Amino acid sequence: MTVLALVVLALAAIPFVLALMNLGVLRATPRQAPQGDVLVSILIPARNEAANIGPALDAALGSMGVPVEVLVMDDGSTDATADIVRAYAARDVRVRLLTAPPLDDGWTGKVHACHHLSEAARGTHFLFVDADVRLGPQAAAALAGHAQAADASLVSAVPRQVMITLGEMLTVPTINLLLLGYLPMGFMRLSRDPGLGAACGQLMLVEREAYRASGGHAAIRTRIHDGIQLARLFRRKGLMTDLVPGERLATCRMYTRFDEAWAGFAKNAHEGMATPVALPVWTVLLLGGHVMPFLLLPFAPGFLLACAALLPLGARTLVTVATRENPWSIPLHPFTVLVGLVIQWSVLLRIGQARRAGWKGRLYPLEEKP
Repeated sequence: MTVLALVVLALAAIPFVLALMNLGVLRATPRQAPQGDVLVSILIPARNEAANIGPALDAALGSMGVPVEVLVMDDGSTDATADIVRAYAARDVRVRLLTAPPLDDGWTGKVHACHHLSEAARGTHFLFVDADVRLGPQAAAALAGHAQAADASLVSAVPRQVMITLGEMLTVPTINLLLLGYLPMGFMRLSRDPGLGAACGQLMLVEREAYRASGGHAAIRTRIHDGIQLARLFRRKGLMTDLVPGERLATCRMYTRFDEAWAGFAKNAHEGMATPVALPVWTVLLLGGHVMPFLLLPFAPGFLLACAALLPLGARTLVTVATRENPWSIPLHPFTVLVGLVIQWSVLLRIGQARRAGWKGRLYPLEEKP
């Protein structure tokens, strides 16, 4: 039992130590104002987003510190999305409504819409934003300024995740936990290794010429998770990418129900950790470091297992406080990790709805896992 306790303790220490280091790196990131003739094109793909698009436009149009234009791609909406954007465009010349052409074979929906948005944009930088994201007044300027100062062709951030229901708190916190607890950000900023590429598709700024030179969304047309895929694409082309703190740049409420959250994370899992090689490793790291201490402690109470149980809660607390997430999700932490792993395994094993990847009424064939 002592050997097992030491192994579990070591697994539990990894996210705690990395979270401490990563938060130090992020806190030391200076905020830079954009220099020169900069125009940020805020690009919003929208499919049946009538409930979201008005607030998203209000937030985008409140941008300060840099000139912006706001382009919305109506991607086959059957609700009032287009009418709402059209009304905004009539009042503000910075807003343009575009209509997505029919989805081409071999393309996924959001990637297709983002590609066509980029072709219509006039900015020096493109800021891709989901319709459920509410930009802060300084977000566009801060991201563009950092891209210039760090010589980064792609800069992304995770917005502050708004979580209210139990279903949200059992799923959404895994985003920041995985980024801050397992990605060595100091090393990421020193290396262009594609394996260290990471971005959040909710809030992602790219420099125009680098985006076009890389091939942009057209180069990842078959993919669903454009955040990860664009960051890796840029790095394969020798371009630097970076992550910055996003909790004060924007907010996002991704889902309102557990079934929505499950479907959303399953969609991205197809291109994330749900592979035959990666998922067993992640299962050992996450199950061993975040769940096993709590399962073993009642049967073998002791100092090592007590520390092993406190470390993942400590890591989760650090991440939650730093990213301004709902603190009520902290006691749920072991269950959140378990739910995340169940989603990943359901995708890998093609169980139930995970047999096909899909979103917003579209289904896409799954590629075979390597």
